[in-house]
Amino acid sequence: MLRNVIFRQLFRLRTVNLNQTRFIYILSFVVGLLSALAAAVLKNSIHYTRILFKEGISFESGSYLYLIYPLAGILITFLFVKYIVKDNIGHGISRILYAISRKKSYLKAHNTWTSVVASTITIGFGGSVGAEAPVVLTGSAIGSALGRFFRMNYRQITLLIGCGAAGAVSGIFKAPIAGIVFTLEILMLDLTISSIIPLLISSVTAATVAYFLMGDTVLFSFSLTEPFIIGNIPWYIVLGVISGLLSAYFTRMTLFLESSYEKIKNEYIRLIAGGLILGLLIMLFPPFFGEGYDTIMSILQGNAGDLMKESIIGSLPDGLLAMSLFMVCLIFLKVIATSSTNGAGGVGGIFAPTLFIGGITGYLVAVLLNRTINLDLPDHRFVLAGMAGMMAGVMHAPLTAIFLIAEITGGYDLLIPLIITSTTSYITIRRFEPHSIYHIQLARKGDLITHDKDKAVLTFMDWKKDIETDLHTVKPNDTLGDLVKIISRSNRNIFPVVDEYNILEGVVSLDDVRDIMFQPELYQTTQMRDVMTIPPSYIDIKENITAVMEAFRTTGAWNLPVLNDGYYAGFISKARIYSTYRELLVQFSEE
Repeated sequence: MLRNVIFRQLFRLRTVNLNQTRFIYILSFVVGLLSALAAAVLKNSIHYTRILFKEGISFESGSYLYLIYPLAGILITFLFVKYIVKDNIGHGISRILYAISRKKSYLKAHNTWTSVVASTITIGFGGSVGAEAPVVLTGSAIGSALGRFFRMNYRQITLLIGCGAAGAVSGIFKAPIAGIVFTLEILMLDLTISSIIPLLISSVTAATVAYFLMGDTVLFSFSLTEPFIIGNIPWYIVLGVISGLLSAYFTRMTLFLESSYEKIKNEYIRLIAGGLILGLLIMLFPPFFGEGYDTIMSILQGNAGDLMKESIIGSLPDGLLAMSLFMVCLIFLKVIATSSTNGAGGVGGIFAPTLFIGGITGYLVAVLLNRTINLDLPDHRFVLAGMAGMMAGVMHAPLTAIFLIAEITGGYDLLIPLIITSTTSYITIRRFEPHSIYHIQLARKGDLITHDKDKAVLTFMDWKKDIETDLHTVKPNDTLGDLVKIISRSNRNIFPVVDEYNILEGVVSLDDVRDIMFQPELYQTTQMRDVMTIPPSYIDIKENITAVMEAFRTTGAWNLPVLNDGYYAGFISKARIYSTYRELLVQFSEE
């Protein structure tokens, strides 16, 4: 097999004492190559599966197939995941981020292919999701597998994961710059000399392979005929604000709907419910079938009116009101279609749905402004600016949005509108959501690694390993004489006071008894409850490291007790945490 040949050659290079940096460069090339191949396989599989099942379906002759196909696709995907994969492979990008922060960048080997198969079935049968997150997970898993195979350290494996992600985005969109920026903004890898070169190699390799396999056409090919007009800047700002508000709606609705599906404990009821909702939405609004890129292309080509004909609104008289109603339904119902696909058991991402909503929003804003206040805004420019604005808002990634839309359209003349809309959208959503849809749940759990090295180190720390459980405990009724005997064989100066149920009642320190421990007449009359003190705070073992550090900061203490469900579990030392912190900081700072 090709993979085995590649691995043997790489292993031979590894064993000839090749310079570490050069070996990373070689691996980044291999990761980019394999990621691009995975992207090509996925795109073509979805394309031909879609043609096979959608060919000949129309609103008049076979719209009920729109109800059946998505449900069938989700069912097949569910069975594939449940009985073959036997692991959760949804939410690919969040899974990568969690692996980086909590699993030492370990991604399971099956992720190198299972997401491609599952998303092909889901999207090919009409699932209203994108293929980008699954292929990013695939590319990252390839990087993780190579890094672990050659026994590299955490930083090097993380870099290879970034190379896989950059290669996947670059390969699926033929957008090398966007691939690199995506890795920096979404996966939050640091931009250093040691990281940028491998990312460049992987991204450019993937784009080159994509051009070789799929031709040199861009995803949305069209010609710009109007020059950029400065007078339109205020309207791009308006579009940016609207995109930011819609991004907040999309983010919160996605989290709400997916959590609602999770509350349905019976997997088959959840599958049927989500599949029927998705199928009904597609039957009423056929543009929801699949990724939705053909819908955007139709709008860019001036065929927006044709999209409405096969929908439930197609029977209404043509006009601004009917078109606006149709577009508003697409904008606000797309999130339900996407969440139903994933919530029911499908596998896919929110990349394509975000671009879908953004493109339609931009078109609707331009049409309404043109028709109501007699402006002459170029609607295709607003379509693309809306896509960038929505992506910048939902993903909190304005640079990725700017460069991706510029690269997939070949329209670098759009840079100023893209920058204005993306920046405005990002500023707008930051007032509602401090984290992107990929990061929000990880941030709530304290599992998110950011560009802030201090926070990154804290996130990576497992403070529970530093809990000291070897301290000698005493009972509240123990006497000073009992304590003196314990002190004589202890090398610590604090002694937790616990009752018969192991519930902490207080702490006795050596300083508390120093003045009386040499007075034998007090040995039998002084009990621990008489000299113990109440700790300034307690730390629950379920707390994250941020809460632990905050407790030390607010109390000024050097040692604090740790409780597990209310029972005494040990003590945590500020000095030990700082020592671990310094060791990890050195690892994160190495070039």
